[in-house]
Amino acid sequence: MENSNEHQYLRGLRLERDSIASFENYPFRLPSIKTLDELSFHPNVTYFVGENGMGKSTLLEAIAINTGFNPEGGTFNFNFSTFDSHSPLEKYIKLIRGFQKPRDGFFLRAETFYNVASNIEALDSEPAPGPRVIDSFGGVSLHEQSHGESFWATFINRFGGNGIYLLDEPEAALSPLRQLSMLAHIHELVRQNSQFIIATHSPIIMSYPNAKIIELTEEGAKETTLEETNHYHIMKQFFDDKERLLHHLLNK
Repeated sequence: MENSNEHQYLRGLRLERDSIASFENYPFRLPSIKTLDELSFHPNVTYFVGENGMGKSTLLEAIAINTGFNPEGGTFNFNFSTFDSHSPLEKYIKLIRGFQKPRDGFFLRAETFYNVASNIEALDSEPAPGPRVIDSFGGVSLHEQSHGESFWATFINRFGGNGIYLLDEPEAALSPLRQLSMLAHIHELVRQNSQFIIATHSPIIMSYPNAKIIELTEEGAKETTLEETNHYHIMKQFFDDKERLLHHLLNK
């Protein structure tokens, strides 16, 4: 059974526009931020899609920090900093929360996943009672697996349900087959009262049924469908007439 609004942990966000001194500075000059007032999230799965530089990861990062996650990723308990590079956007958004609090959560981002794996190694190198941190990630060092395997091990083992999960470009480490498998596992977690907000370029990842897709463009943020996204149009054009598209690209 899909989540009802009763189990929606994050209902949306509001940009505190009156607190922003100038919309000429980064990240406020990004069209998706400059035109933003409010966004509402789906109780199950919400996607941020768009071309590079439109602000998908910046917006997701701000949501993650406001939700209580470390800017570089991990669970609510991760508290480390490899390089302080996150934008100040989190100071200017207000999350609209649901009535229930999540029991679990994870911020999974491709860009800094190596740092999360290194922090787990550091934590487990210190004597401590109880199980190792890595045991909840499958028991095998994430550094001793390929990028895709470590991503997948985290997703399968550490996402326990009844949680809020923020994913930043998860397709960066996953094959198309694993992306399809990810959809199946997302569905299982949704049935366990979980909510996802995902920034992605992958038409496979963004194909979860009845999800909300928010496309960030030069005109701002708009709700759309999978078939209306530029990502879908380009991939469909490529597979429908690959020779013609390659001819135009390679014979300029």
